[in-house]
Amino acid sequence: MKLNTNSNIYTVVYASVVVVIVAFLLAFVSTALKSKSDANVENDTKKQILASLGQRNVADSEVAAAWDKYIVADQVVDTTGNIVKDGLQKDHDGFRIDRRDIKPENNALPVFVASVNGETKYVLPLTGKGLWGPIWGYLAVDADGQTVFGAFFNHESETAGLGAEIKAEYFQQAFVGKKLEDADGKAALTVVKNGKVENPDTQCDGISGATLTGNGVAAMLSEGVKMYQPYLHKLLNK
Repeated sequence: MKLNTNSNIYTVVYASVVVVIVAFLLAFVSTALKSKSDANVENDTKKQILASLGQRNVADSEVAAAWDKYIVADQVVDTTGNIVKDGLQKDHDGFRIDRRDIKPENNALPVFVASVNGETKYVLPLTGKGLWGPIWGYLAVDADGQTVFGAFFNHESETAGLGAEIKAEYFQQAFVGKKLEDADGKAALTVVKNGKVENPDTQCDGISGATLTGNGVAAMLSEGVKMYQPYLHKLLNK
């Protein structure tokens, strides 16, 4: 019996077989590469955290050594400032930060304790929304719990040459030395419209032409500092 390759049944069966084979191959490749993909994400996250500590442009092959050199401990704290876990393991399955988890309602906020030139620093992961998608960052704070030692910001899809400039070192360096709080103890670190800084202790110039992304960074900083204030205050016995 000759196969009728022009029939509707043949077309449907052929298409179904092709779809199943392609789906199987994609699933196989995804599974095979998952461990490598996870390792790359972990490496990149560690590089961003190290960048907030002033250790920028660390080669991929040197990340593990730099991490061991500067990161003293990692913790998870709740919104009252109590340390609830030593480490960022999920089911004890190794290092991972999921930005979607960094919310007050999840009551589990990651903190990295670092030592740079013998001085203790606290790195606070932050997450927010830019103009076109998620933005995130890492704020390194001095042992006084008040002064910014360094910062690193990143984005998923901000406009090149405008909002995407939050990744630029010049923008991030502007936060060094700023204070998290005002004289009344309220979260005050923020970004304002370019050229409109009134309080240089807590305000940074935004990026010209990227007001909405700047607003996103400002909101991320405000919400992030508020989340971590109980922890930082407990460190200082405020």
